[in-house]
Amino acid sequence: MVLEQYIANEYLRALIILIIVFIIIKVPVYVIKKIIAKWSTKTKTDIDNIIIKKANAPITWIILLLGLKMAIDEISAIKNIPQVDRFFSTVIVVLIFYILIISLNLAIDRWGKKWATRTKSQIDDNLIILLKRSLKVVGGILALLYVLSVWGIEITPLLASLGIAGIAVAFALQATLSNIFGGISLILDKTIKVGDTVFIDQETRGTIMDIGLRSTKIRTFDNELIIMPNGKLADMRIQNIALPEPKSRVVIQFGVAYGSDIDKVKKIIYDEIKKIEGIANEPDVLVRFTEMADSALLFKVYFFMNLYTERFMAIDEANTRIYNALNKHKISIPFPQMDVHLKKE
Repeated sequence: MVLEQYIANEYLRALIILIIVFIIIKVPVYVIKKIIAKWSTKTKTDIDNIIIKKANAPITWIILLLGLKMAIDEISAIKNIPQVDRFFSTVIVVLIFYILIISLNLAIDRWGKKWATRTKSQIDDNLIILLKRSLKVVGGILALLYVLSVWGIEITPLLASLGIAGIAVAFALQATLSNIFGGISLILDKTIKVGDTVFIDQETRGTIMDIGLRSTKIRTFDNELIIMPNGKLADMRIQNIALPEPKSRVVIQFGVAYGSDIDKVKKIIYDEIKKIEGIANEPDVLVRFTEMADSALLFKVYFFMNLYTERFMAIDEANTRIYNALNKHKISIPFPQMDVHLKKE
């Protein structure tokens, strides 16, 4: 090297090289940081500022280690020791993985908070935590495998052992993993959310109280709590009254006596149903004459409520209004009856 012509002391050369390398690398990095910092002030998010702040110290250490490694190469008593080169490689790799992990974690945090504000479920928060932890574990394993290879340790048998252990753990946690992935599929598919009224089967009907990572809590109409595993729930047929929109249809059947004026009945019932509070304007109320039964003329009235939560109260009000209106207009409401004829011998 050129320095050997002017400086015979290898330790002094090492020190000079360390200083030169640090200055040469540090100055451009400092300039780039200033440019990035100026650019980040124009963005709407502060994630870039946080990444720059957290990565500043690791980047400085990486630069210092690179310079120190080049300086040590000038010292003959040390440069031929393989453990020294492996040590520097190990520390640099760990620092690089650290920078990648904190950058990805910050990105997940920002993305997760933005996503979580759109839902009322706790599962998205649990997913974010699970994703961050998994990222740390995977990153740590990759860094460890690379470090082991740097130190000359054969990692192929280790990978085979990890694979066998992973299969054993997967079988042991099969039910738990099924529930976790079932919960993930529920939130990603947007099948249900907290506050929705759902019908799953004859026994399971109610309001979604919470969607966890392992199970979903449903409060029944009898104010009882049902805890259902997400793995089972994801495979079941779910009738969600809240989807695809809050509007919900109500169907009421009633009958009048034979001889009643059909058009008059339709107009009376139409006018009464339109008075229900919260009824939707579109589609309009529809009253249909559906059947001439054994003892009555049967009708059905169809109308929509703006909110599905008002559906059950609307059924009660509609039945009350229909009964009172028919009585008011002297329209007979037939009921099943049996005539008994006695024959006198």
